[in-house]
Amino acid sequence: MAGRVTTSMRILKRLLVGPTLAAGSVRAAGAVAAIALVGAATGPGVAQPAPQSVWLDQNWTPAVRAAYHHQSQGTLTVPIPRIWFLALQQPEISPSAGRFSDPAFLERFGFIPSPRSAGNPDGLPIGFAPTTGPDPRNNQELDRIGFTCAACHTGRIDVGRTSILVDGAPALIDLGDFGAKLGLALGMTDLSLTRFPRFASEVERLLGHPVDRAQLHRELHALVRRGLGAVLQDLGSHGVKEGFGRLDALNRIGNTVFADGMNLPQNRATITAPVAFPHIWDTPWFAWVQYNGSIERPMVRNAGEAMGVSAPVNYHDGPTPRFTSTIPVGALGDNLEAMLAGPGQPNATTGFTGLRSPAWPENILPPIDRPLAARGAALYGRHCQGCHLPAPNTPEFWTSSKWTPANAAGERYLDLNMIPIAHIGTDSAQAAGMRARTVLASRDLGLVNAIGPDTGNTLLRYEFGDALGQVVAKVVTQWYDSHNISPAERDRLNGNRPNGIRAPLAYKARPLNGIWATPPYLHNGSVPTLWALLSPYAERPTQFSLGNRQFDAVRVGYLDGGPFRLDTRIAGNRNTGHLFETAAAGASPRPGTIGPTLSRDERRALVEYLKTL
Repeated sequence: MAGRVTTSMRILKRLLVGPTLAAGSVRAAGAVAAIALVGAATGPGVAQPAPQSVWLDQNWTPAVRAAYHHQSQGTLTVPIPRIWFLALQQPEISPSAGRFSDPAFLERFGFIPSPRSAGNPDGLPIGFAPTTGPDPRNNQELDRIGFTCAACHTGRIDVGRTSILVDGAPALIDLGDFGAKLGLALGMTDLSLTRFPRFASEVERLLGHPVDRAQLHRELHALVRRGLGAVLQDLGSHGVKEGFGRLDALNRIGNTVFADGMNLPQNRATITAPVAFPHIWDTPWFAWVQYNGSIERPMVRNAGEAMGVSAPVNYHDGPTPRFTSTIPVGALGDNLEAMLAGPGQPNATTGFTGLRSPAWPENILPPIDRPLAARGAALYGRHCQGCHLPAPNTPEFWTSSKWTPANAAGERYLDLNMIPIAHIGTDSAQAAGMRARTVLASRDLGLVNAIGPDTGNTLLRYEFGDALGQVVAKVVTQWYDSHNISPAERDRLNGNRPNGIRAPLAYKARPLNGIWATPPYLHNGSVPTLWALLSPYAERPTQFSLGNRQFDAVRVGYLDGGPFRLDTRIAGNRNTGHLFETAAAGASPRPGTIGPTLSRDERRALVEYLKTL
């Protein structure tokens, strides 16, 4: 063991000071050695007090909610075996360090605790789910942990010691710090002469039988040596730090699919466009989804997101047909999408019949000032509904011309306004990055619409969005073929929509129902409160902290605080645009000005009205 520790230290020293890492490795292990050797591993975030949890009524039963929280989507987001994750100690220099999987520890990264149940046998947080079965790339049996949509799309707002839980709202999690601390814990276990035996003993306890400890350590050592794989590949190489509540989702999906999955490291893109996790109520009825309105087919959205959080796919000749994956495609349509969409076409009588936006809880938060909100309704009509449509609690919303004609399935969708970046003035990184990105892919994959020349007679270049849409569709079709799904059923599971992909330099203006529960604001989370969003640019904070869940019910947003400092002066973090301000006499309006300066009374009234939606 001592010789292996010496070898580990030598390897990790090279990772710290050596050249750029080879494909498939990360610098997290080097950070492990540095911190472990000086005897000071720090913990994440700030621990939160145990709250009293209250789920808001959003038209879901407890059984539906539980399925959303913990039903596997075939992902392997945590890049180690499930038993290892449960046995691993926290990265603290102490023999009594608790388990990494302790819900109280994971809560520091923003994950929301969830009770142990048949669907959550390990008692892990919301959005964690076990994935088992054969790996399509090598037919080896899997026993891993992956994320569901709920990990990133379940919100929690604290009011004192009361916790308001909101399904479909943005999560306030820090996946980067979670990955970094997991790397620290693994590396410390590999290096320590005392820590590894504790880890091995816990693995044996969980398995219920002894293990070959020398082999276990070889496997752990090999993992640390080559890094944590695709999920943590780009730690230390971010162009823009994501932090709490944000993720460069499209670039990460592209990296996972086209760089890691296809073993083409030249396809890796730098993290430059973090966006806030979007709220997802009503989205099944939008004609296009994503902030830049880039994806039309719901199944491509859902299966693509599963691939982005490491659902394995066989892209090469191997033991399974090409494009075989672990994704339960049928469940994504019949369970996930059905839970979100509801049983039928929404209308003025029923409203949205699936997951509904949360109502402001006046039994927990201060009651809404109804006369003030009524004054805000008039301001909303003048300044907001031209882009965001009339409020969904009004008849005008349901008669809007933005509802498409019924398709062959009798369904109508909201073709929401797409606002050009040149007009709205918000940070362009997400939309511009997708539009500019290209990727290489093997000719053998059978993709069409190549835009670049053959590379060595094996690779062709494609626009990123188009290539991603094609690859996801091939993965979904392979599942349909292997399960003998009829053409009619395929259309239904695909949401009765074509596989449209586009990359406009514009952002979607969605309805604002439930907006009070979705801070921070703008697509990149660069404005902390609704009050700041409606204020002149000079009054928006250039920096603020995220990670604190305590809620400001007056300004509507999280109170400033927490371990992640968001600097809006950095490209990708810009808080520009969507401005209400009147230019000085003789001066030109600031780019992105969409209305006049609102008085403080007008802002108060408009914020109060937004609470009612």
